[in-house]
Amino acid sequence: MTVQNILLSGIVGSTAYGLAREGSDVDRLGMFAAPTASLLGLHTPRESHVTTAPDRTLHEAAKWCRLALGGNPTVMELAWLPDELYELRTPLGDELIGIRGAFLCAQRVRDAYLGYAGQQFRKLESRAGDHRTAKHARHLKRLCHQGLELYTTGRLTVRVEDPEEYHRFGDAVAADPASARSLLADYESAFAETRSALPDRPDAAPVEAWLLRVRAEFYATAA
Repeated sequence: MTVQNILLSGIVGSTAYGLAREGSDVDRLGMFAAPTASLLGLHTPRESHVTTAPDRTLHEAAKWCRLALGGNPTVMELAWLPDELYELRTPLGDELIGIRGAFLCAQRVRDAYLGYAGQQFRKLESRAGDHRTAKHARHLKRLCHQGLELYTTGRLTVRVEDPEEYHRFGDAVAADPASARSLLADYESAFAETRSALPDRPDAAPVEAWLLRVRAEFYATAA
């Protein structure tokens, strides 16, 4: 299915992190604007479109904003990609990147990143010996590191500094899944002991203003 009015789209996942190896999937994430008038009737349009082969997820602008305001790590990547990983950028997409800090607050970033890391730990525990154990371990370590960076500096570096370190960690955890527990505990302590650079609440005003500009832009395109 062709999705109209894409505002921002790029390559995310293992390729963006620098963790991809031969045969790894290439994941894409993007955001689109539904025609404004279509949001006003009885039957509102789908808020997300997910496809495989190619692997692509597109969220409607309002849904993306809600998820980002909640600290969702996967969604947040789209606003912090290296320039070369963006495949489509529009003026409205660039405006969104310009206000990406407005989505952040300390508690939601801490809870979201540690929450997602905890999910990876539970997955790798339940799949001990599974070929995906190492992958879950790599993502656990990445989420902890990126989350703490965002929490303490207000900046997110999507590409990891030493990919081989993450692969070594994944292999070690694949051999002994319980060994990931200490890393998760260390990061939980680091979050608790570190002062955050983020505010107590996100700044919803510029987000709301941006979304209203999107609605005005696409009102005339409604069927």
